[in-house]
Amino acid sequence: MSRPDEGAVELAALLRMSRRAVVFTGAGISTESGIPDFRSPGGIWTKMMPIDFGQFVASKQVRQESWRRRFEMEKDWMAAKPNAGHSAVAELVRRGMVTHVITQNIDNLHQDSGVPAEKVIELHGNTRYARCLSCNTRYEISDIRAHFEKHGDAPDCKFCGGIVKTATISFGQAMPEDEMERAQRAALACDLMLVIGSSLVVYPAAGFPLLAKRNGAAYAILNREVTDHEAYADLSLHGEIGPTMSAVLAAL
Repeated sequence: MSRPDEGAVELAALLRMSRRAVVFTGAGISTESGIPDFRSPGGIWTKMMPIDFGQFVASKQVRQESWRRRFEMEKDWMAAKPNAGHSAVAELVRRGMVTHVITQNIDNLHQDSGVPAEKVIELHGNTRYARCLSCNTRYEISDIRAHFEKHGDAPDCKFCGGIVKTATISFGQAMPEDEMERAQRAALACDLMLVIGSSLVVYPAAGFPLLAKRNGAAYAILNREVTDHEAYADLSLHGEIGPTMSAVLAAL
């Protein structure tokens, strides 16, 4: 395996040769901002089982528990700030080297780092706000929390009476069609797919890097641990994301 500085130089070379790179990010880029991931030992799912979408819709009690958990994690979401990895990605977008950021994350840190919202494709939604499941009206988390603390549950939609849920994709919930279509178009149009901080085990999201590779794009992976996609990658680096991406920028 290449030393980190050598790997950064190699990745910088791939970026220089690219004209339409796409970055694909997972939880690993945000753990350096203090947001725990879901699957690792000590992650969120080792402490509490995820709530299925069907259960959320069917049971008021389950919805109350779901919102209780969301508010319990509020301090983590609000305290998290973009790290050097996010900033490096934003800089690549600013320079016109990266056309889109496809992300599995729900933390809004790419937008906070300066990536224009229209260039971020959120496959699993966003936890910073909520939407009505029926009419798609947006609600702010602070307003829902105020209602929850006063009444013990989240409000129904004030326009149609529908169920209000964080704008994230839960187990058993259909993937967002528009975002999936945007991700597919971006993957097919890119000439370099750069995966950062994803274990690449969650499908269909993890299929987009392979789609890009099959369509002729170069494929690079930066992740702390080995992934199942190593055999497909033109370059695979293992290490801390922030320092590595900062070194990549310095090598450009």
